[in-house]
Amino acid sequence: MEKISVLGLDVGNKRIGVAGCDGTGLIATGLTTIKRTSFVRDVEQLQELVEQRQVQLLVVGLPYTMDGSLGSQAKKVQKFARRLSANLGLPIEYVDERLTSFAAEELLKAQNCSPSRNKALIDRKAAAIILQQWLDNRRRSTSRMPIPQ
Repeated sequence: MEKISVLGLDVGNKRIGVAGCDGTGLIATGLTTIKRTSFVRDVEQLQELVEQRQVQLLVVGLPYTMDGSLGSQAKKVQKFARRLSANLGLPIEYVDERLTSFAAEELLKAQNCSPSRNKALIDRKAAAIILQQWLDNRRRSTSRMPIPQ
């Protein structure tokens, strides 16, 4: 099986939730949350992870509006992701991230953790949900490919 290393990113104005996957591309796990201070510092922190994990691709959550259009926040995320891609020299793919932060909050509540006191953890879990969606879609699309004879 082909080894894969991808980072999932939940990009917000104050923090970036970061998730990674196991080498087989089956399971996404929250890794860290980066507190945003400057673009240069964001790139430095992500570059460290890219090098440690030999990352091949960035999967970025795109916050579509509920009607499916790209609002101002989604456009900000796209601009940031394009700059990040250029600085890290990595391709990017987007995943619809609607309701991932809500799902992450629900997971915390189920574990009796207060979402209001764990914003960084919510971002990290949301990044894992984003990456897991991408991994699941990738697996489904490759499993439908005909087997060469």
